Amino acid sequence: MPEIRQNIISRQWVIIASERARRPDQFKQEGSVRVELPSYVPTCPFCPKNEKMTPLETYRTPPGDPMSSNWRVRAVPNKFAALSAEGELVRMNVGLKRTISGVGQHEVIVESPDHSTTLARMDDAEVEQAIAAYLQRAQSVLDDSRVEHVTLFKNHGPAAGTSLEHPHAQLIGTPVIPHEVRDRLETALGFYDDTGRCIFCATLEEEREEGIRIVEENEHFTAFIPFAALSPFHLWIYPRRHSASFLGMSDEEIPSLARILRRTLRRLYDGLSDPDYNLIIRTAPKESEQVRYYHWYLSIVPRLTKTAGFEMGSGMFINTASPEESAQFLRGVEAE
Repeated sequence: MPEIRQNIISRQWVIIASERARRPDQFKQEGSVRVELPSYVPTCPFCPKNEKMTPLETYRTPPGDPMSSNWRVRAVPNKFAALSAEGELVRMNVGLKRTISGVGQHEVIVESPDHSTTLARMDDAEVEQAIAAYLQRAQSVLDDSRVEHVTLFKNHGPAAGTSLEHPHAQLIGTPVIPHEVRDRLETALGFYDDTGRCIFCATLEEEREEGIRIVEENEHFTAFIPFAALSPFHLWIYPRRHSASFLGMSDEEIPSLARILRRTLRRLYDGLSDPDYNLIIRTAPKESEQVRYYHWYLSIVPRLTKTAGFEMGSGMFINTASPEESAQFLRGVEAE
């Protein structure tokens, strides 16, 4: 019989459709053929030697001439930015209509000079360099007085919304706190008021005690498929130390995150034939970076199914993969 579970963090309900369920290995990208990309593409704006194709960069490691090709990670303003980096923040209310000037920041973080690679295929040091860039650029964007929240995300593959194959992530600094972020903050605050505990810490403690949905963990992070995963192989990576903000990571935690992220993505890459996915870092907004009730985490959502009318009409999801069986399957995939 199907089971309806609640995602305690988002308060969304999900139908675990056991009668429709497929075995974990049936979610491999059927008929997919991995096409080996070249390391360099002359028309790609993110490849070395093509630096003139992008706006003036905001970050590079190692530091050097912004037009040179001697870099490992670099960041540039998005050429087709969703928000304008120029202009004043202006709020307007006319009757029931509310608007805010579309100012903010939108950047692209180029994670590697190699056009053909992915985070799953990089080594730990390369992923660590990418995470260091995420941190530096997120902090820089938050220093903009007009920005209230930074959303850092990665779209991998066409089904996830990517338009350029070269490995990259993006961040958008918005002048408002998105509604979904406020909803999670309010849910977390309510739980803290009722219990005196962080809802994320409590979730992590229970998941580690049960163990059946854990995919991997190290000294600082735990990767698991949540009890009420909204879609097949939906993964969370939680820091084991309570911290509301991604920007609060210690120097010791950065390499640990790089290692568990790379290994988790490698399990998906090999176990499910490199599925398209969205990666999102869910972190507290600027005004809530030190709160005791919120806890940042990283979400990985493989795009193995499509959202259809029921999901759009009800706000509920149908997951045709057992979280417990999916976690067991991924644990069995070699991650080295």
